[in-house]
Amino acid sequence: MTSGIDLTRECRHTFEQIRKLKQHRYAILVIEEEREIKVESLGVRDATYEDFIQDLLRPGPNQCRFAVYDYPYQHHCQGTSATCLKEKLFLMLWCPSQSRIKDKMLYSSSFAVLKRDFIGIQKCIQATDLDEACRDTVEEQLRSLDRN
Repeated sequence: MTSGIDLTRECRHTFEQIRKLKQHRYAILVIEEEREIKVESLGVRDATYEDFIQDLLRPGPNQCRFAVYDYPYQHHCQGTSATCLKEKLFLMLWCPSQSRIKDKMLYSSSFAVLKRDFIGIQKCIQATDLDEACRDTVEEQLRSLDRN
């Protein structure tokens, strides 16, 4: 089920700036007036994961958001001591447990719009608390996609 909420052109453009052009590290997205998904904030390319979490929580601890993140990490190639830099795009639905039920329903049903329109996302993550959104948990999920 989708909510009937549309992505703005700015959202699509920002996603391409992250995915293809590598201009931003992440984008935080918000539903405005229950009508459209807009870009709320952008992370510069050298932003840290801690910067991302701060921006995600900036509107308040109970506010739902979407996020797209181009996550870099070192991958150890099997059978060698060599490592290489990998980057994986993930899409996050941030719906804290304390959020209003109406907001949770609206964001959850609108998540399908982003998954459909953001071609190239490698992992979709749903997080309801900081343990599920923390770097270690996210990296573990992304590494599980690696071929050894």
